[in-house]
Amino acid sequence: MSNYLAFDLGAESGRAMLGTLENGRLQLEELHRFLNEPVRLPDGMYWDTFRLFHDIREGLRIAGRERNLKLDGVAVDTWGVDYGLLDINGALCVNPRHYRDPRNAAAYEAALAAAGRETIFEHTGLQFMALNSLYQLQAEKMAGTPGLWSADKLLFMPDLLSYWLCGEMKNELTIASTSQFYNPSQRRWATELFDTLGLPKHILGEIVLPGAKLGGLLDEIRDTCALGETPVFATAAHDTASAVAAVPATGERPWCYVSSGTWSLMGVEIDEPIVTPKALELTLTNEIGVEGKTRLLKNIAGLWLVQECRRQWLLEGQEYSYSQLTEMAAGATPFLAVLDPDQFIDPGRMPQRMAEYCAKTGQKAPERPGQFVRVALESLALRYRQVLEMLETLVGYRIEVIHIVGGGSRNGLLNRLVADATGRTVVAGPSEATAAGNLLVQAMGAGEMAGLSEVRKVVKNSFDLEVVEPHSTSAWELAYEKYLKIRG
Repeated sequence: MSNYLAFDLGAESGRAMLGTLENGRLQLEELHRFLNEPVRLPDGMYWDTFRLFHDIREGLRIAGRERNLKLDGVAVDTWGVDYGLLDINGALCVNPRHYRDPRNAAAYEAALAAAGRETIFEHTGLQFMALNSLYQLQAEKMAGTPGLWSADKLLFMPDLLSYWLCGEMKNELTIASTSQFYNPSQRRWATELFDTLGLPKHILGEIVLPGAKLGGLLDEIRDTCALGETPVFATAAHDTASAVAAVPATGERPWCYVSSGTWSLMGVEIDEPIVTPKALELTLTNEIGVEGKTRLLKNIAGLWLVQECRRQWLLEGQEYSYSQLTEMAAGATPFLAVLDPDQFIDPGRMPQRMAEYCAKTGQKAPERPGQFVRVALESLALRYRQVLEMLETLVGYRIEVIHIVGGGSRNGLLNRLVADATGRTVVAGPSEATAAGNLLVQAMGAGEMAGLSEVRKVVKNSFDLEVVEPHSTSAWELAYEKYLKIRG
């Protein structure tokens, strides 16, 4: 029996997840959960990075002092793109900004003008989003941030937290591939873009594979948390890469995945990146996964719309649980309106903005919470169908099964809507795919798992899955036509 500890940090919360691996089955237990809230300062949005590391230490303390556990490994995964810059002494000289920081928009336009859209895509094969790391660095340069020029190393969020755990500064491959300055075809940093934009390329460090052992917990942490010799691994440090590693696909039928949460990451797993004019036209992205696989995918706004609606109603004194909102949405009138989820990336006033969008596009606006959520979920399902068709265009085959993993897989209504909108079988679960992938990639690094196929076999044997068969109707076809027309 082996015990691994995964620190899985998402855009709203983080968890310390204990994974016990025995007889080909993985059991999960949450040891510690904590909030992850951005900090708004006069100059922009930041992550509360020190608080996050404090909670990581608390998770280790619970494992060691309260549970008296011996850990066979520890690893951190987070969302993509965000980073900290460290000086030659290993101290932060630029604190990690939040990817929704408003200054990124101007930097994005400046970088595209300087380097060229086609050139950037040729070097990186990545979807264009103003939040990508390349444009955040361009924003540092445009703001004259002194720390950019005094920095010695760039560490993405999981790299930074792992460094504070074990003292080793490395860049893990899957998280590096989200930056838009990594070349997935040549498997190296795209330093040409740094030369073009005048960015300091010496800050780019050694890239290690998921499953690599970084080192051991620092002595001070071991003593404080009552832990013995504990290896720190680089897991699939991008949360989506960990989630995709834990997709319980058998390969018997062509499949794609949706890692469903605040964002929806929808894609296929292929052997080599597709960096072609058609991929650029469709704005698909090539990120790297476990065992060198390419994750050809699209970033979609996801359940962010529902989260923001709920947050706005709470500010106005109306509190609803997610289960209540889903129940109300299930009883709401279908196809009241459709919208483009990716037009709602920015925070704030979500219900009002959705209503304004409907008015602008000549549709009846939702009025009650259940209607707003129904519109959001149906529109998300229609967006999935559109992205599914994009993926099929590039890979050249029909996808028959959609695996929905992550927290969003618990939304039975959305699973049903996706099956009906796409006409494909939906397999929902596990909801803890990211934590499971984190833990099992650690086990790969420790030599306990032979590879990705064994990881997926363990996942399939360890979790209950929901299978939803489609019941497509003419109403969905009409809704899809309307959706495509509104998207233009």
